Amino acid sequence: MALIYKEIFSAIAIAITFIAFIPYILSIHQGKTKPHAFSWIIWASVTFIVFLATLTDKGGAGAWPIGVSGLITLYVAFLAYTKKSDRIISNIDWLFFIVAMTSLPLWYFTSNPLWSVIILTTVDLLGFVPTFRKSYNHPYEEQLTFFNLMASRNLIVIVALENYSLTTLLFPAATAIACILFVLMVIIRRTKIKKA
Repeated sequence: MALIYKEIFSAIAIAITFIAFIPYILSIHQGKTKPHAFSWIIWASVTFIVFLATLTDKGGAGAWPIGVSGLITLYVAFLAYTKKSDRIISNIDWLFFIVAMTSLPLWYFTSNPLWSVIILTTVDLLGFVPTFRKSYNHPYEEQLTFFNLMASRNLIVIVALENYSLTTLLFPAATAIACILFVLMVIIRRTKIKKA
């Protein structure tokens, strides 16, 4: 019976994933949202690998939304790159991108899924740095609804997990916190710009 509830929460998390991504993707096509390509390439790579690690540690239905998100994130990365959404790539963006991408192979060499998830979660959080930088300077080029929904989705993913361990909990919890912090930073920046 408990498994049915886990699958229901997983289905809700997948639905929220689509609810979050569809308007976000449409906004990219309309030129309103300008995602940072480096962040999305990192997030796509990491999310799909964490999906595999979560499955390995018996995350079950809680892993499914992460896998769906990984595939959609790959498409957003493609859009961000092909549409050249952020034409200003700073040296710090390059630094975090290189560090993140060179860290990805480390997951392969760790035989323990926990170390893989720790490394990949760190890489994923590094992927936020270019988006934080861009959005600090241009706080109206991102959709806060998307990041709010993704924070909520990750909290639901935690409920849907069939096995609770640091391996299965770390990524969705850290990503939810990063989304919340991002939203707060953008709200503060928008408020300051309006006052100016």
